[in-house]
Amino acid sequence: MNVRSLFLTAVVAGVVAAPASGQDIHIGLPADSLDFLLRSAEIGIEGLTGTRFQGDRTDRATLIFEDGTAVMAQLAPAPRGGEEFNNVPRYELAAYDLQRLYLEEPELVVPPTSMRAFDLDWYRQLDGDVEPTLRGTRSVVVLIQSWVNFTTDEDVWDEDRFEADALYARHWANLNLFTHLIRHSDSNTGNVRVSNFPTNPRLFAVDNGVAFNSIDSDRGTRWRSLLVDRFPASTVARLRQLTEQQLHDALGVMVQWEIEDDLLVPVPKTENIDARRGVRQRDGVVQFGLTRDEIDDIWYRVEVFLGQIDNGTYHTF
Repeated sequence: MNVRSLFLTAVVAGVVAAPASGQDIHIGLPADSLDFLLRSAEIGIEGLTGTRFQGDRTDRATLIFEDGTAVMAQLAPAPRGGEEFNNVPRYELAAYDLQRLYLEEPELVVPPTSMRAFDLDWYRQLDGDVEPTLRGTRSVVVLIQSWVNFTTDEDVWDEDRFEADALYARHWANLNLFTHLIRHSDSNTGNVRVSNFPTNPRLFAVDNGVAFNSIDSDRGTRWRSLLVDRFPASTVARLRQLTEQQLHDALGVMVQWEIEDDLLVPVPKTENIDARRGVRQRDGVVQFGLTRDEIDDIWYRVEVFLGQIDNGTYHTF
């Protein structure tokens, strides 16, 4: 099996230091620290190979950072134009960014996720078949998601365990509320995973590309529905603090580049240049984000859910 290695410097403007917090055994580092590294730090890539088989749409690799930190991650180059069915990097990033608006770090259900633009010639040393993401550029946009360790896709939903295990119930309710809010539309085995450690039954949604306004997968939409009738009071309280404007501010523009010498160069986010589109390009500026309608749909689901809490359809614990 072909093993490919490369190193690249790609620093986002305005980021100067990584935050520190507690260790997370499932993703190897604290989520805040990993978020910084995946979005902003120098990246070395070693052992790039297909996630499930050689030539798979996604790759697994070891990321090596300047300080010697090494983490496993999944990498997925964006298709031409930036998206296609079941390969929508902006949906994956939106899923990660949305949960951070109302979940505490120890309860995040999507592992750290970023979107980076790399020089096409550089990335072709890793993947000779990759194409430039956007016409008129020589860059490839790549979705990067931290690999989740010590998990399984077996028995992720266990109704009896939900009734008997308060910690599992808490983690499951957080996961289920999240998959409902993003309108998760792909119940393919492996998209949801549960920790192998019974004393810390974390749950993770690791594939969220068929969500929001996507058409449904032929594997079903089970995780889209709310399967339980009670949710953590702290999660509900934080969700009540969320505003519609915060959703638009966080998800309308998630990453932004300027085209310089045919390359996508990361720059700080500015105002949304076209809220009707998810992949936008105008006057040398490129943005990836959710559309206005996609964000409005999230807000609608938030309001309906909170109304159901208020009228007693669902409860808190």
